[in-house]
Parts: sequence; C-alpha cells; structure tokens
Amino acid sequence: MSTEECDLPRSRRANERLHAMVPGGAHTYAKGDDQYPENLAPVISHGRGAHVWDVDGNRYIEYGSGLRSVSLGHAHPRVTEAVRREIDRGSNFVRPSIVEVEAAERFLATVPTAEMVKFAKNGSDATTAAVRLARAATGRPRVAVCADHPFFSVDDWFIGTTPMSAGVPAQTGELTVAFPYGDLAATEELLTRYRDEVACLILEPATHAEPPPGYLAGLRELADRHGCVLVFDEMITGFRWSEAGAQGLYGVVPDLSTFGKALGNGFAVSALAGRRDLMERGGLRHPGDRVFLLSTTHGAETHALAAAMAVQTTYTEEGVSARLHALGERLAAGVRDAAASMGVGDHVVVRGRASNLVFATLDENGQPSQPYRTLFLRRLLAGGVLAPSFVVSSALGDDDIDRTVDVVAEACAVYRKALDAADPTPWMAGRAVKPVFRRLA
Repeated sequence: MSTEECDLPRSRRANERLHAMVPGGAHTYAKGDDQYPENLAPVISHGRGAHVWDVDGNRYIEYGSGLRSVSLGHAHPRVTEAVRREIDRGSNFVRPSIVEVEAAERFLATVPTAEMVKFAKNGSDATTAAVRLARAATGRPRVAVCADHPFFSVDDWFIGTTPMSAGVPAQTGELTVAFPYGDLAATEELLTRYRDEVACLILEPATHAEPPPGYLAGLRELADRHGCVLVFDEMITGFRWSEAGAQGLYGVVPDLSTFGKALGNGFAVSALAGRRDLMERGGLRHPGDRVFLLSTTHGAETHALAAAMAVQTTYTEEGVSARLHALGERLAAGVRDAAASMGVGDHVVVRGRASNLVFATLDENGQPSQPYRTLFLRRLLAGGVLAPSFVVSSALGDDDIDRTVDVVAEACAVYRKALDAADPTPWMAGRAVKPVFRRLA
C-alpha cells in the first residue's frame, strides 16, 4: 500500500461516523485518530497473527497490538479455542463458576508471590481497588504515584492529576502526590513530609529503563518503615517481563499488584493480587470493617477467564517471554542500524526493554517533536507498518521484522530531508499528531 496514492477513504468515513456517535471517535483515547496523521487513521476490519487489515483492504504489520494486550497475536488458536469451549457452556451465572476456581489457581501458580486474586475487566478497576484497599488498611488518605509513569487509572484519584482533570474536584486531586522513579531519597522525603498520611506507593516496577540496582528493594524497605502499602502496576510488565511479572523477575514482592493487558490476549480480564491479610479485607473471613473491593457483573465471565488460562499455558509451554525479547532485540538492532545509515540515529531513537520497545522522534535540536513523529508515522503507514510503538507480539516472523526495518529505512531517508530543511511540514500533509493528555481538544 502507498498512502501517497490512497488516503483511506473508507476509514475516513468510518472515523466520521465514530465521531458522530462516540466521544473522541474511539473507546480508548490512545486509539483516537488524533494520534495518527491527518486522514491516515485506519479503521480495522480484522486481524490474524501479527497482521491487521483496514476497511480499505490494506494489510499492515502491527505493533503495540491492542495497546500491548495482544502479545500472542490476533486470533491465537489456543486462546480462541478455549474461549469457544466456554461460550458454548454459558458465560455468566448467578453463582461462581468452577472456571473461577481454576482460573484463580492457575493465576496464583503463575504468580506465586501473590496469595489471593480477584478478577475484573479492566486495569483501572484493579488499580482503584488496590488504592481503596490500601486506604482502608492504613486509615490514611493520600496516594503516592510515580510521576514518571503515564497512566494508572481512569478514576478521579489519578485523572485529577493530569491535564484532563475537568470534572474532578480539586480536593480529590490534592490527595494524590507524586514521587520520581529511581530516586529513593526523594521518595523518603515525600513520605517524611506527609508522615502518616500516605496509604500507598503505586508504580510500574519497570518501564523504558531497567530499575536502578537496589531501587525496588529500597522502595520495599521504605514502604515497610513508613507503614504504607507497596503496589506494583504490572499491566505492562506482567507477562512481557516474565510470566510472573517484574516481581518474579526482580525478586521484590509488593503487597498488592495489578495485572491486565497480555493476561487475556485481547479478551477483557484484569486481576488484583496480593497478600492474604490485605486481600481478605474485601472478603468475608475477617473481623474488621468490610472493604467494597471489586464487585463486577462481568468480572468473571467464563470465556475471558478461559482466555487467561490459555494465555498462561501458552507462555509457559512455548517460552513466549523469551521469544518476545528475541524479536524485540532483532527489531531494535535493525531500526538503529537503519536510522544510523540514513544519518538520523540521534533523532529516531528506540528505547525500552526488548519486549516493550517504544521510539522517540527528535527534532534538529534533539527535542521530542510531534511534527517529526507525524512525518515518521506517515511514512511507516505508507509502507504497510502500523506502529504507534515498536512493541512486538510473538506472532511476528523474521520476514515481518525485516520488512519493518526496510520501511523504517525509507522513513528515515525522508526524516533526513526534513532535518536538513529544519522543517518537517512539507512531509506531514496535515496537522501534527497530538499527545493523549492535553487540556483542550
């Protein structure tokens, strides 16, 4: 496909229909057409493996599948077969299904650092339940979030701290404070400043860089010394770092942790897991005040739990985590070589763990640039690569990686021209892509 010849007319019309009925034109802001070059936001018809097709009939190699959730590739046979079996048996009942027993046992065997688990449908439900549980257990009002991590929840305690805080009472946002990743001294200063007020520290245990030596263990010690709950948001690190998440890889056990995304390979399932004494406060076998932890009509739908079990089986039996890392290493090396060969190695920069790669687009002054990102995305789309990130799925083949690197090289040749002109505008063909979190539309 060449987007120079085709401006995706069916996708454009579908986007207009979406905006007429769905605020933002998508059910996730990160999937909005404002995240893509003008008139080049493909609307997907279907996907299989590492490829997706848009309604205009174009095929793409896809990265960041389902915002990192489809780590095995689309329509993975082991997952879809497990889902089909349960759908034929009914998906939701007035009492727990035996599948809930099996799914909990399987999860706790996969993440042995947790003692209890409760399933839900999305990550925000799980992180907010963790915050509520921490507040109940400590009797404290404040939540300390890692300032360097972009997203924790759609709920007020987090969204009130972002530029999109409209509708959130200021008093709510003021109860959330921030600490920098990797800086134990600054975190201790925060906990001392708000002595006996902070209910929990919540963070992604790792992101685009490895945690500094001793950092996670240091947070564990700080949380214990200051009497607050340590929460690991493992939505991304869960399965992509290892089957047992970052806590399993780095050997530091949080009090609570939250999983989602890759857990269901695109099916809606998330999990809150952690210490029995904390989790049981949301149960029936304790003498204290009850915590309304998680109570969702659809949280334990049998087909979604079956998908999660199939995912865990596939990861364990097929060594998926290792494959994700190998694919990511091959891709990162290829992209870096392509960028360097075109003279833009300091401007198109690949970052992150091999299983969770992102890229930065920097201008002639080395600053992050949305216009240059627009140019780059436009050229990738022209070559049949849909890549808001370079996050891999295990369905990618070596030929997919090689093709992607070739397309990146072509994009970098155009990038070099724009840098030489100190102006990417002629190659953008429209407005720049936008950041997700911004105050005005």
